[in-house]
Order: sequence, then C-alpha cells, then structure tokens
Amino acid sequence: MASTALAAASQSMRNREILDAVGTTAAALSLVGSSFIVLCYLLFRELRKFSFKLVYFLAVADMLCSLFTIMGGPANAFYCFAHDYSAHFFCVASFLWTTTIAFTLHRTVVKHKTDVEDFGSIFHLYVWGTSLATTVLRSIGSDYGRPGTWCWIQQGSMGKILHLVTFYLPLWGAILYNGFTYYQVNRMLNNATRMAVGISDRSIQSDMRADKKAFNRWGYYPLILIGSWSFATINRLYDFANPGHKIFWLSILDVGFAGLMGLFNSIAYGLNSSVRRAIAERLDMFLPERIKRSLPTLSRLRSQQENELTSLIVESNNRHNNAGST
Repeated sequence: MASTALAAASQSMRNREILDAVGTTAAALSLVGSSFIVLCYLLFRELRKFSFKLVYFLAVADMLCSLFTIMGGPANAFYCFAHDYSAHFFCVASFLWTTTIAFTLHRTVVKHKTDVEDFGSIFHLYVWGTSLATTVLRSIGSDYGRPGTWCWIQQGSMGKILHLVTFYLPLWGAILYNGFTYYQVNRMLNNATRMAVGISDRSIQSDMRADKKAFNRWGYYPLILIGSWSFATINRLYDFANPGHKIFWLSILDVGFAGLMGLFNSIAYGLNSSVRRAIAERLDMFLPERIKRSLPTLSRLRSQQENELTSLIVESNNRHNNAGST
C-alpha cells in the first residue's frame, strides 16, 4: 500500500512537471511574439494608426498575460495569488480587445461610419473595466494558502462556477460576437461584389476583390480564440462534472493551446503587410547592397499592396464618401 501511494505521488509530480514545462514554453513563445508586435509599434511611426493601435493594446494584454503565466508558481502561495489575479485580468483583456477590432471593422465596412476613432476611450473603459470586474468577482472566497497544480481552480463548486462565469462566459461571448461580426462583413462584401459584377464597373470590382482578399485572412480570426480555449473549456467542464479526476492528455492540450494564444494573435493580427513592409524598409536602409540582392523578398514586400484591416477600412470609407457625393 505504501509503495503504491509513493508511486502515485511520484507520477503526480512528474505530470505536474510536464504540465508546468508545457505551459511555460507556450507562454514564453507568446511572450516573444506579442513583445515583437509591441516593439514594432513603438519603433515604426507609420504603424501608429488607430486600427493598429488596437492590435498594439491586444499585444500588450497578451504580453502581460504570458508574463504572469510564466511567473505563476503553484508551489508558492504569493505567486499563485499573482498568477490568478494578473493572468486572469490580462487574458480577459486580450480576448476583449479582439472584440474591439471586430467592432471597428463592422462599424466601418457594414455601417459605413467614419467615427471609429471616437470610440478609443470607450474601448479602454470597456476592456480594462470589464477585466477588473471579472477579476474581482473571481477573487470572492479565494484560498491561496494551499496552492496546487491549478492555481486558479478552487476545490469548491462555488469557486469553479465563478471561474466559468467570470472567464469562460465572456470568452465564448466574445467568440460568438466576433464570429457574427465577421459573418456580416463577409456577407456585405459578397453582396457588393455581386453588384459590382452586375454593373460591370471594373474599378469597383478591383476594389472588392482586394477587400475580399483581405477578409479571407481576417474572417478566420475568431478561430484563434476557439482553437486556444476549446480544450481549456472542455477540461473545466469535465473537472466540474468529475471533481478530483483529471485527464492528463486533456490537461496538456489545455495549458499548451491556451498558452499559445498570444503567439497566434501576434501572427494573425500583428504580422500583417504593414509590419512586414516597415521591417523590409528598415532592412533596405541598413543592409549592404550585396545582401539585399540576395533577398528578393525585400522588393516584393516594399511593393506589396496593403490588404489588411487598415486598407479595408480606408477603401470602404472612400467608396462610401464617393457614393455620398454622387
């Protein structure tokens, strides 16, 4: 009996070490990716447009979420406390910033409004205020005196319910909102494309093809949150239904994919043609001519037409203004 208990404890310790290693590695990759986007925004003045400013704040939230996830050591009560509050706050802020990007795209392309920059202060109040409210509510009844493998999962059913309500409920609300928003934008672009074909206006057809090309990338962005948090959601629901029993492989997928959210966001939202072109221009300024000739991608990036969110917004505004003037 004693040997069996010792073997079980040893296996539990190994599993915990593996989970910690997977979570830390994934969070470190996200930290690098999001930090890169923050650095690009600070260094390249031409990126400081309203649309990319939202991406910048998304990257800041991802960066701090990843940082505090790495810092959170369940063997130490204080760091477990810091992990819970800080990681929860910035992870919630991260997916809330994606809803502001979706809102901006929808209001500009579908509603044909040009006042999105007026919502800057409202966005900050909405994101940081909601994140703070959910974090405070999540802290009710928290006990960090006995930290375990999962810092922010309490043993009591009330704590688990609070976690589901304050994190996973707004998370899936954001996923549904983003999905519905991108669906409406896609439907509007499809209708506009059919109208352009009907009137045989080649210039409008060209604009719409560029917009569709841009949206082909942006339209899949709700999948980032789904891919990052599906396993975590399943794991939490399973833990709620079967307390005290964990599926190890599901836990690995949970911490791995959730930890990679910042990396996914930095690649999808941040590493767009504007960023690539800004980097290419800096390299073009400082690299020797011999090296530049061996890197044909520099020329291609410099001449590449911007087809990301900023371009989509500008083109939509121009067409709306032209339609209004006629």
